[in-house]
Amino acid sequence: MDFNCHYVARLFCDYGIRYAGGLDMHSKILILRFPRTEVQKPLVCNLVKRFDLTFNILNATILPRKEGVMVLELSGSRKNFKEGVNYLKSQGVSVKNASQEVKRINNRCTHCGACTAVCPTGALSVQRPEMRVEFDQQKCSVCELCIPACPTRAMEARPTRNQSFFE
Repeated sequence: MDFNCHYVARLFCDYGIRYAGGLDMHSKILILRFPRTEVQKPLVCNLVKRFDLTFNILNATILPRKEGVMVLELSGSRKNFKEGVNYLKSQGVSVKNASQEVKRINNRCTHCGACTAVCPTGALSVQRPEMRVEFDQQKCSVCELCIPACPTRAMEARPTRNQSFFE
């Protein structure tokens, strides 16, 4: 993934719904999964250049098998937003709406700490000296890396609302 234009795009990014010249603008948090063949391409920057969209990268990582995962807030007009998402999909990128949250099922958690090793934001951490795993949902970027890492399946993604992707 090309992060060179991240700083420039972030200067133009804002949160929530905005109005520019009377045009209704949308903002959604998305989870993008890039195949290893697409990781080095400036696909996200092309969203700015080709589709007049703005983005704010909330989290990004390259996994051990060289696939990329990015959580970003994408903003723009409804038409450009949809065209930009279709462009990403045409490039082999998996696009998922992050209208969900990661939750921990406390009675399943054995506090083994496996989830803390993959959590890029520090939302999952070991409290010492108790050796107890704490989950700070405010720090969670919904990357979902903790879900497969948890041997007891104590971490899960739950929808926050029942809306379709382009509603």
